[in-house]
Amino acid sequence: MPVFTSDYTPTLPFKNSHFNTMYRPLFMKDICSYLRKRITTWDADFIDLDFSLVGSKSLVLLIHGLEGSSNSRYMVSTSKHLNKKGLDTVCFNLRGCSGDDNLLIGTYHSGKTEDVDFVVKYLLKNYAYENIIIVGFSLGGNLTLKYLGEKSEAISNKIKGAVAVSVPIDIASAEKELEKLKNKLYLEVFFKTMKNKLLEKAHKFPSYNLDKDKLFKATKFKHLEHLYTVPVFGFESPEDYWAKASSKPYLSKIKKPTLLINAKDDTFLSKECFPFEEAHSSDDFFFEGPNYGGHVGFMTSFKPKENTWLEKRIERFIRENIQINLQ
Repeated sequence: MPVFTSDYTPTLPFKNSHFNTMYRPLFMKDICSYLRKRITTWDADFIDLDFSLVGSKSLVLLIHGLEGSSNSRYMVSTSKHLNKKGLDTVCFNLRGCSGDDNLLIGTYHSGKTEDVDFVVKYLLKNYAYENIIIVGFSLGGNLTLKYLGEKSEAISNKIKGAVAVSVPIDIASAEKELEKLKNKLYLEVFFKTMKNKLLEKAHKFPSYNLDKDKLFKATKFKHLEHLYTVPVFGFESPEDYWAKASSKPYLSKIKKPTLLINAKDDTFLSKECFPFEEAHSSDDFFFEGPNYGGHVGFMTSFKPKENTWLEKRIERFIRENIQINLQ
């Protein structure tokens, strides 16, 4: 039942997926003044949370994508827009993504929902918010959906719902899609920072026997998973990681109003990442598949004030479906 017909209608240049994907990080210049809170984790590490507060009784927890941070343009624009609508926000910088390397060899991965659970419980314990909404982008969206499905029977009543954007809910097929020639530039950008981080971890942790020759030759996510994700996080293989980390199997278990927005022209996503069937079969999981939008793009024109379709769509779902009063 809950499959939305999208009203996203961009102007001509933004109907090109690559143009739309790259426009936001290259040309949107919003900044946000955050108040950082560093919290100590159960395993003697830290997580940096960046708050933007307007005195609300409701809080939106934002989770960024692969190699992103609270300064990613989509995080900044969403935070500022929701602040204007009377909502407090907090950006969850995944381990190793806040500008300071975390203390342990393990950072984050697509299915590491124990960190999401820790942050949510920290917020519930230390702040008096009546409502918490989670908004995740790309990898952060996968964490959001998986968390809501995993914890559906035990989640706090204060967690009212979620929105996930541009999410590779089926990691195995999405990785193959991302490794195609059409995405070569994006892959090179991801690999540059990821390889540098692995080299830094190998320097800090000599017992981590990183095969640097294989690292330099790595051209697929599977190569990096063999070198890092599998041994560090205890998976049996990349295939085991894909199966355990993907959020798609958890969508049917979600019991809070949750919207997934995946553009049909998103070059990062495979056909398996468009869960029409799961949405039709659910009372709480909603899906919207605009024809255009790219990957976390959803720009509409060259006029900055008009480029708020995504932020307004998130706002509308919070207002109408999660039923939180906004300004």
